[in-house]
Amino acid sequence: MASNTLQVFVHTLRYEADGIISIDLRATDRQDLPAFEAGSHIDCHLPNGLVRSYSLLNDCSERHRYVLGVLKDAKSRGGSKAMHEQLRVGMRLDISAPRNNFALHEEAAHSVLVAGGIGITPLLCMAKRLRSLGKSFEVLYFARSRAHAAFIEDIEALGAKVHFHFDDAQGGPPDLKALLAARHAANTHYYACGPAVMLDAFEAHCQSLGYANAHIERFAAVEVAASSAAQQRYTVELKRSGKVIEITPELSLLAALQQAKADVMTSCEEGICGSCETRVLEGVPDHRDSVLSPAEQASNRVMMVCVSGCQSARLVLDL
Repeated sequence: MASNTLQVFVHTLRYEADGIISIDLRATDRQDLPAFEAGSHIDCHLPNGLVRSYSLLNDCSERHRYVLGVLKDAKSRGGSKAMHEQLRVGMRLDISAPRNNFALHEEAAHSVLVAGGIGITPLLCMAKRLRSLGKSFEVLYFARSRAHAAFIEDIEALGAKVHFHFDDAQGGPPDLKALLAARHAANTHYYACGPAVMLDAFEAHCQSLGYANAHIERFAAVEVAASSAAQQRYTVELKRSGKVIEITPELSLLAALQQAKADVMTSCEEGICGSCETRVLEGVPDHRDSVLSPAEQASNRVMMVCVSGCQSARLVLDL
């Protein structure tokens, strides 16, 4: 874990919906926090020792605070449970500076923001940014019920076109393909964040509809199997430190880098947060992350070392 963290304190904890709280974080020295872009997230170093990533939902023009929305996941591995049960107002936390793997294309003629449940968090930040720029956009917000939908008042206050769908009231999930098909226009960008099943459907529908400008952010990893070209044994050179390490079937790339005390940050260790992104100087990675786009993976300029492997006999990393 890298040491370049920021210290903040919990200024406010607020109930937002069933199972969802918002957390307002501010710098302990009361100074401005690093600027961030719409779609960004931060890593939170939790009291139980875990590190978890959460999207920033507040207006990106704000410098005095970072606001998170956190769902208490019934299948929590300790992250969301700790956020709900262990955080207290005034408590200090270490966090990372903001990173953005879900960038907003501000030049788009129109933007469609598709949120499922807690997936509204990065999209709310995007909506606020688009409103400040005077850009055309609309929001599709799906939840199990109105009681499970957070930040409804914030969304309605945007003054934009919003389509709410609550499964209990509508008798089932939305017809996502029909909703997307009705929103076809030149130079439109489509963004989605929410449950994996919704994101899988979103990607499939955008592809079938011929929407090239589709973007997603996942909160849970998609398991990507090693390719047929993946090497079980290969050499990794760390260019800056001069170290050379050998990867074997018994030792993953991340484990080897950690043993070598390489300067690499980790958080999710599932290939979804982007904290371990590392520049590739030589060799061909075997990409198994859910962060990089197909074009970014094909360029082989960077890789997520927490889950990825290698397709060449040698890999040179900028570490």
